[in-house]
Amino acid sequence: MRTQQTDLVIAGARIFDGRSDRAAENQAVWMSGGRIRRVGPAVDVLREATATESPRIVEANGDTVVPGLVNMHVHLDLALPGDLARVAMLNEAELALHMAEEARLTLLAGVTTVRLTGTYNHVDFSLRNSIEAGRTLGPRIRTAGQLVCSTGGHGWQRSLEADGPAEFARAVREQIKHGADFIKLALSGGMAGEHEKVTTSQLREDELDAVLEVAHAWGRKVTTHAGPAGPTLEAVRRGIDCVEHGYELTDELCRLMIERDVTYVPTITVTRCREFFERHNMPRWMQDRALAWGDRHWESLENAIRHGVTIAMGSDMPPHAEFDGTSATVRELEFMVEAGMTPQAALVAATSTGARWLGLEEEIGCVREGAYADLLLVQGDPLADISAMRDLRMVVKDGNPVLDQQP
Repeated sequence: MRTQQTDLVIAGARIFDGRSDRAAENQAVWMSGGRIRRVGPAVDVLREATATESPRIVEANGDTVVPGLVNMHVHLDLALPGDLARVAMLNEAELALHMAEEARLTLLAGVTTVRLTGTYNHVDFSLRNSIEAGRTLGPRIRTAGQLVCSTGGHGWQRSLEADGPAEFARAVREQIKHGADFIKLALSGGMAGEHEKVTTSQLREDELDAVLEVAHAWGRKVTTHAGPAGPTLEAVRRGIDCVEHGYELTDELCRLMIERDVTYVPTITVTRCREFFERHNMPRWMQDRALAWGDRHWESLENAIRHGVTIAMGSDMPPHAEFDGTSATVRELEFMVEAGMTPQAALVAATSTGARWLGLEEEIGCVREGAYADLLLVQGDPLADISAMRDLRMVVKDGNPVLDQQP
């Protein structure tokens, strides 16, 4: 992989730092050695940078710098009924190549960090290591390893099945042994299981307790695929750290999530993506099930926003997938705003909130001195119109432009 030879300065930009209520105007960010060296008024940063170095200078012309996006629900090996079922037939070498290409496309779509929420056969660990070593182009990866589920539970075909507290405890230790950064659990049924229902609870309380006890003792957070309100409420009571999808977030559940500081990753695109389903020839039963949950899922997101639940952005669909004229990641952001979030809140959800859950809030999801130089330059002002995120001018990771569409 090519390493950075020249410092980079983006000057004359509006900068959103991933946290603040508003963006600062006419700013510059100086990147050196893979980190952000200086952020401040353009005239000051340019004077300092050019006095000591010969950086490449990009004139932003009033466009906006935002942190590289953190997508918190990603499957680089996504295999679903229909055309994507072929992914499940790949051998290990083919799967590694497939995931490497998915990682490259994800980064080019402006996602500089992903949280992998269940991956087959431990290829994710090898890919993470290859990207970190600079041999493969892709986003930073934090991964759960394999999804842990009950026998026949959601995603069982490519997951680690367990029954009873002892087996679930062993399954968690097995993921940690291979290098899992967190644990992903299937609490209920989902959209892609032909022989299950979204409302089916698939975990006993003692099994959930075993997962939480072992994972937390080893310093790992636990997130869960969750559909119905009842099992989700019990999981929050017992100490789960994050809820994925949350198709039935009631007022009571939202209040408890706030009380327990539980993060919500809505993946709202998955119940309103007929275009994606049809493009990949997914069976009618799956399409009908997913789309039938659209209104209830939307209401759950609205409830979470209204109550002030901590929300992080995750697409579940491939982050780079073409969807409604943009990527699934950007469309997720647009949906979040349509449901009631401000553009600023949606950008926080897609940057610093995910970084904080991952324990990386000082390193990614922000524009601050000393952090990794993972940045996007977008045309226009996404704080005024989130759809400005559709127009990427640059994607920078570790101070290296990986997408550069400067005129």
